[in-house]
Amino acid sequence: MERYSAEKIKQLLKLYFIMGSNNSKLSPEEVLTQALKGGITIFQYREKGENALSGKEKMELGKRLQQLCKEFSVPFIVNDDIDLALELDADGVHIGQDDETAEAVRAKIGAKILGVSAHSLEEVEVAIRAGADYVGIGPIYQTNTKKDAKEVRGTVLITDVRRQGVTIPIVGIGGITAANAAPVFQAGGDGVAVISEISGADQPFANTQSLLDVLNKEV
Repeated sequence: MERYSAEKIKQLLKLYFIMGSNNSKLSPEEVLTQALKGGITIFQYREKGENALSGKEKMELGKRLQQLCKEFSVPFIVNDDIDLALELDADGVHIGQDDETAEAVRAKIGAKILGVSAHSLEEVEVAIRAGADYVGIGPIYQTNTKKDAKEVRGTVLITDVRRQGVTIPIVGIGGITAANAAPVFQAGGDGVAVISEISGADQPFANTQSLLDVLNKEV
């Protein structure tokens, strides 16, 4: 397997959907199906926090969601759990600053996609040296999904990274909706990552399409 090019990663990051069983209003399978039909470009399985599944249940849900992604040819990323990602043969993993080091993860996953959350220019540079394919920057806006989220920064860090001439693909995350997604692209981001805007919606398909309509005007 060859690593994805930076240009391909940028395309995949456009509408990045993240979900676990504990933040989906409908069944996770129903939400993901609607999101895939609506046009998400990459999916991250994030089974963490209060009432999250573990062990066999976590793996079985992951398998079902991965199969849906395969049917739509959308990459399936696993959050933090490297062993699960390898067991499922996921397309990649996303890690935070409190997880295993990016160098160690890259060594384990080979050419799979590696995303790293970053909250400073230094963390972005460390991620690049470690072989990250993209960085997730945020929270852009206030979010209730992640209880331990860092302080809201807006798009300042994205702008700073681009001013330094750094070209790594960037996805913005945190409180993003169709109404406020545009500034992420205007600052130099390549995509937006959303959780509740789709997973908490009564009509995930409609919300996905609303997001995509906005993003298509910016790209």
